Amino acid sequence: MPDPIYLTAEGAAKLKIELEELKGPQREELALRLRSAIQMGDLSENADYHKAKEDQGFLEGRIQELEYLLNNAVIIETPSGKRQVVEVGVTVTIQEEDNEPETYYLVGAKEADPANGRISNASPIGNALINGRVGDVVTAVTPNGSIRFKILKIE
Repeated sequence: MPDPIYLTAEGAAKLKIELEELKGPQREELALRLRSAIQMGDLSENADYHKAKEDQGFLEGRIQELEYLLNNAVIIETPSGKRQVVEVGVTVTIQEEDNEPETYYLVGAKEADPANGRISNASPIGNALINGRVGDVVTAVTPNGSIRFKILKIE
């Protein structure tokens, strides 16, 4: 059984908007490009036609991917009240030895953006945090070696 696909409500809404854009205006624009290219004749040497067909393949592939994600996603509910353990959808503050504390929002892999504090539950750090409690010291095994850090706060 494949791992669950976690999405925040915000992330799912963004994907729905993208899907509507792809299935509507972008599909229509691509159909116009294809019609125009076909009208030029001799499709075997028509670069516009080949480019439009290639773009159509990418567009339809992205539509299928988004439909799959939205149909199979587990929507992360924003937790209410104080959380006792780290799970997808919480904000967690950690500290590695003598470094400054860092705060991360734990999300599914499709929404991960480490530069903006959103880490995936499937990442080494995210995976190490799952089921942790305030005060726990956990170890994340990364490509650059193991990292030990303490869970300071769960929100």
